[in-house]
Amino acid sequence: MADASYDAVIIGAGHNGLCLAAYLARAGLKVGMFERRHDEGGGAHTDEATVPGFWHNLHAQYMEFIEVMPFYRDFDLPSFGARMIKPDAQVGITFADGRPPLIIYRPEFADKTHASIAYYSRRDADTFNAIRRKVLDANNYISAMLYSPPASEAPAEGGRTEAIMGRLLQLWIDIGFKPQEMNKCPKVLIDELFESSELRATLYRQCIEWGANLHTGDGMGFVMAVIWLCANHYMSIGGTHTFAHAMASAALAAGADLRYNSPVVEILNSGGRATGVRLKDGRTIEARKLVASNADPKTTFIDLIGWDKLSDFRKERMASWHFGPEHVLGTPSFALRNPPDYKSARHNADINKCFYTIVGFEDAHQVSDYILEAYGGQIPERPGAGTWVNSLWDPSQAPPGMHTMNGWFFFPRASCLSPEEWDNVRRDYNGKFLELWRAYAPNMTRENVVADKLYVTLDMERRMAMPEGDFSQGRLGRMNAGLPREHIYRTEIEGLYMCGSSASGGGVSAAGGYNAYKVIAHDHNLPKIWQQEGRLY
Repeated sequence: MADASYDAVIIGAGHNGLCLAAYLARAGLKVGMFERRHDEGGGAHTDEATVPGFWHNLHAQYMEFIEVMPFYRDFDLPSFGARMIKPDAQVGITFADGRPPLIIYRPEFADKTHASIAYYSRRDADTFNAIRRKVLDANNYISAMLYSPPASEAPAEGGRTEAIMGRLLQLWIDIGFKPQEMNKCPKVLIDELFESSELRATLYRQCIEWGANLHTGDGMGFVMAVIWLCANHYMSIGGTHTFAHAMASAALAAGADLRYNSPVVEILNSGGRATGVRLKDGRTIEARKLVASNADPKTTFIDLIGWDKLSDFRKERMASWHFGPEHVLGTPSFALRNPPDYKSARHNADINKCFYTIVGFEDAHQVSDYILEAYGGQIPERPGAGTWVNSLWDPSQAPPGMHTMNGWFFFPRASCLSPEEWDNVRRDYNGKFLELWRAYAPNMTRENVVADKLYVTLDMERRMAMPEGDFSQGRLGRMNAGLPREHIYRTEIEGLYMCGSSASGGGVSAAGGYNAYKVIAHDHNLPKIWQQEGRLY
C-alpha cells in the first residue's frame, strides 16, 4: 500500500515542474511535487556564495521571457512577490584600450543602440536595427513556437503550428535570407550581415548565452539567440530565487503539495504504465493518473527506470543523448567594495550601468577562439566573462554601499577534467579573470574584492543536478536528427511525461511545464485553461 496518493506526481521542483504543478492543480487534480533539495527553482537559485550579506545568482541571471511567459500572468506572479527591473542599457562590451563601448539598449531606445553601433559602422547600425525591428514585429509568433508542443503530441495545436511556422519562414525571407540559408550557422550569418569586429564579438557572445552553437547551429539560433532575446532582459529583485519562490507560492496557492528533501530514486510502473515513485527514504507515492519528470532524460530513464526496462526506441534515444558542449557554464561570484569603473566609460558612462557587460575580449576572433576552446574540452586560456552587477539596481543584494558581481564562464563539460583538475581551476581562474578585468576597469584590484568564489562545471552538476553542467539537460545527437518530433513531452510509457528543459530548451521560460500541461490536458480531457483572449499560444 502506498504511503501517499496523488492524481499527478511531479519529480523535481525546478521552475518547469512548478509551472506544471500550478496548471494541473488549477485544473482540479491533486498534485504532489517531490524535490531532492530544501529549495525550489532549480537553476533559479541565489545564495550567499562569497560572504554573508552578498547575494549571488548561481546560475540563472536574467529573466528574458517575462513579457511572453503565460505562467507569469495566468497566476499573477507579482502578487506572490515577483518583482522585475529592466535596465535601459542591456548588453555591452568594453575594451582594454578605452575605446568607446558598444551598447545595445532596450528596444524602445533604438536610437541609442544605433548611435553606439554606428561609431564602428553606420551600415551595421542600420542593419541591426532593421533586423531587430522585423524580429520584434514577429514576437507573438516566435513566442508561440516556444510555447507550443509538437502537433503530434497535441493535435488541437496542429493548424496553429502550421500558421506559426509559415509566419516565421516569411520573417526569415523578410530579413533578406533565402529559405535554404536556414542551415547556415550563426557565425556565418553574423559575419555576412555585420562588418565591425566589435559588434560581431558582442553578438557571438550573446549567441552562446542562450545555448545556440555559434559554429554549428542554424538560422533559428541566430533569430532567437542573437536578435530576439538580445537586450530584452529583466532582473529579479532579491535574486532569481525570489522569482522561484513566487512560482512555488503560486503552485501551493493553486492546491499543489510540495515536499522538500524528498529525492525520488525510482519510477514505479505496472503493465507498461507509470504508477508512482519511490523515495530515498523508502516511501512509495501513488500516481493515479500520471508522473511528470522535471529531471533530465538520463536521470529519468536510466537512473529512475533502468536500462533493462526501456523500449528499443528509448534505448536508441538515450544512446544518442549527449550533454554539452553547449549550455555548459561556470559561475564566478565577487563581493565588491565598489562597482567596476571601465576605461570605456569616458566615452559613454552607460557602460558602468549596463545590465550585462562582456569583459575580456578585444575582437570577434578572441570570442570565437574562447568558445572553440570551451566546446573542445579545454579551459579557455583567456578568461573572458559575461558579468552582472545586480546591486547597481537592487541594493538588497549587497550590504549598504557595496556590490555583488555574478558572471558566466563557458567551460568544458564536467567529465573533461578530473576532480583534481577542477580543484585547480577553482583555485586559480577567478584570479586570472580579476587580473584581466583590471585591464578594462583599473579599480578592479584585489583590494576592491571582499571575497570571491567560483562554481565550476562539476559543481553545477553536483549542486544544480545539471549533468555535465549542461543547463538545457542535453539533446539528441545527429543520428536521431531525422526522427519525428514526438515523445518529447509524452513518452512511450503510458502516464509518464517530461516537463523539464530537455523538452523545451534552457532559460527560465516555464515553456516545459506549460507545454507539458497542454499535452496532458489532451490525454486526460482537462480544461484548456491556457486559452486567453488575444493569446496566440
